Amino acid sequence: MREIMCFIRTNKVNDTKKALSENGFPAFTCRKCLGRGKKSIDPELLKTVLATGELPLSPIGENLTEATRLIAKRFFTLIVDDQDVDKAVKAIIGANQTGNPGDGRIFILPILETYGIRTGIGGAQISPKESVP
Repeated sequence: MREIMCFIRTNKVNDTKKALSENGFPAFTCRKCLGRGKKSIDPELLKTVLATGELPLSPIGENLTEATRLIAKRFFTLIVDDQDVDKAVKAIIGANQTGNPGDGRIFILPILETYGIRTGIGGAQISPKESVP
């Protein structure tokens, strides 16, 4: 099993929920967060925008603000079987890719064990698709 974590734009939450659900991944967690990527801003481009006095209302404009500003994002996390990782990642990318900086980032981590809190049953043999009575 794998945990898929991704940071996406706030305006892409509904598209992401729909894409995950349509691809067989209805179970996930989504939380509000603040952050920014590691890419530095071109100072000359920033000067040009500041000289005109207008910041574009677009994903590009979002990345032209001050270098330390934290941007509102959404954090999704879901657990999938190993063979479903590629399908889930493609669904997330398809729902979020605009071609502009700030589209997001996906991280994949291994899940070594799981435990059902109600039953106490655990171990690596538990699949996220199994239901425990």
